Amino acid sequence: MTVDPPPAPVEPPPSDIELVLFDLGGVLIEVPGVEAMIELTGIETAEEVWRRWLSCRWVRLFESGRCSEADFAAGLIEDWKLPISEDDFLDSFGSWATKPIAGAEDLVSETADAVAVGCLSNTNALHWEQQLSRWPMMKLFGHIFLSFQTGFVKPDRRAFDHVVSAACIEADRILFLDDNLINVEAARQAGIRAVHTAGVEHARKHLHEAGVLPTRCPDV
Repeated sequence: MTVDPPPAPVEPPPSDIELVLFDLGGVLIEVPGVEAMIELTGIETAEEVWRRWLSCRWVRLFESGRCSEADFAAGLIEDWKLPISEDDFLDSFGSWATKPIAGAEDLVSETADAVAVGCLSNTNALHWEQQLSRWPMMKLFGHIFLSFQTGFVKPDRRAFDHVVSAACIEADRILFLDDNLINVEAARQAGIRAVHTAGVEHARKHLHEAGVLPTRCPDV
């Protein structure tokens, strides 16, 4: 009995993308913080939580490296009227960056074999030191843009202009994958090719469509 060989990869169309830039939370890593804030605040939708979170002055200060953990917790609790102590909030917040989504490291590795890869993430020293910096996946990125290190927070235009300048790559040759539509729209205004993406498999689909990764022939 003969066994049909597995379907061969289909070569992608020529791509002029020089850098694939991943958001971390919601694309490559699990972040249960939205659910935690919904529970604490009573806000009904994740979209509204994100809107308030991204515009909150204490979030922006902390994730741009301009205030302490204690000041961040105290300010956020006061502004959002949260029924929680500062210590309890920081304990919970510290665990929000939990682990890579299944298949994330493989996806980044495959992409890095085809094109330069980087990450652009709003994050903070607490999550970086306790979790993100310890993951092997982070070593795959040739370009790392973390808001608490650069001082630039998405969706501010400066965060995207800084990437283009530091990477020395034309904006329209960068593909950015982010799970937050506000950030996607801001990246597009900076000339970057940005796609709204949720999770690893969705990211893989967009990378196939962009011609960065090969697809496979369907089974017949």
